[in-house]
Amino acid sequence: MSHKCAISGVSHQNGNRVSHANNKTHHIFKANLQTKRIYIPSEKRYVKVKLSTRMIRTIDKLGVEATLKKYNVALADL
Repeated sequence: MSHKCAISGVSHQNGNRVSHANNKTHHIFKANLQTKRIYIPSEKRYVKVKLSTRMIRTIDKLGVEATLKKYNVALADL
């Protein structure tokens, strides 16, 4: 499984680490992803997905089905 959020699609960013001497080295900044077990009430089952921490907060606020509808993600994709 790739390093990508299952709902929002958030993944890595590219950039440089800059030292005190202003040396630039290439670096990949990975997204803060967590494996989370979420309950889907309509199907009465749990699904284990890899989500960004921002998406976990959104699910806590709006609910699972409202979040999936907002981001146009089908339950079959999870």
